[in-house]
Amino acid sequence: MRVRMRVTISGTRDGEPWPERGSVVDLPDDEAKAMVAGGLAEEASNEPAEEQAVNPAEPEKATGRRGKPMTKSTVEK
Repeated sequence: MRVRMRVTISGTRDGEPWPERGSVVDLPDDEAKAMVAGGLAEEASNEPAEEQAVNPAEPEKATGRRGKPMTKSTVEK
């Protein structure tokens, strides 16, 4: 089953680093379903495998409670 990674996982799988966030990878069905259920990946049917994946998604940016970007002064308050 092909899935698109929603997060970057540290460590390795079968001796290889996990694909970056946004990459598509082919996993065994049971493993893929568990990752989708856990929110770590989403189904990516009919998309290229990891070798041909598009650029990973932009990293998320932390925002304050009011939706403004976090700054040092915001954190110190």
